Amino acid sequence: MFFLTRPSRQRIGTFLESQRGQPYSYAAQGASRVSAPDGYTVDHNRIPLGKGAAVFARAAEAIRRWKMFDLGWLELYWPDIPIEPGATVAVLVQHYGFWSLNASRIVYVVSEPDRYGFAYGTLLEHGESGEERFTVEFRAEDQSVWYDIYAFSRPRAMARIAYPLARRLQKQFARDSKNAMRRVAGGGC
Repeated sequence: MFFLTRPSRQRIGTFLESQRGQPYSYAAQGASRVSAPDGYTVDHNRIPLGKGAAVFARAAEAIRRWKMFDLGWLELYWPDIPIEPGATVAVLVQHYGFWSLNASRIVYVVSEPDRYGFAYGTLLEHGESGEERFTVEFRAEDQSVWYDIYAFSRPRAMARIAYPLARRLQKQFARDSKNAMRRVAGGGC
């Protein structure tokens, strides 16, 4: 959904409420666990956050608190939504002279002793169609902690028209998200 001016919190709340029962905009929910379906662009970004159990604990908590979205040029609504399947969120982005509001829903959660995160999938009111997974991983063999973003997407409607700009925003998000996680959870990398 596009706006010429910043939508109010009330408008964002109404938008989110309208998305709660809406279907995903793609058929392969959960595919980011293994591999992307055919016909999608894949982005895979990883960054080391540091070493040790304390770094992993901070990184997992950062994911739980959606800190990978603390980028300055976009906002998550609502950042206190618990990380659980079915939770619906919206990302508000100011870009190229207008605002866009994009809805996604958590598809699954990864909660293992050495790995934590989740994937969310796009709903019909999203400029892209696909899924994005955010995880942190603790590797016992070398004590390293990694932040990993795996996404598959393809443009819908307006994003298709401005595909090079949409790809630029996706790449900027990955870069800035990695930096946010390093800032919040990092341990001397």
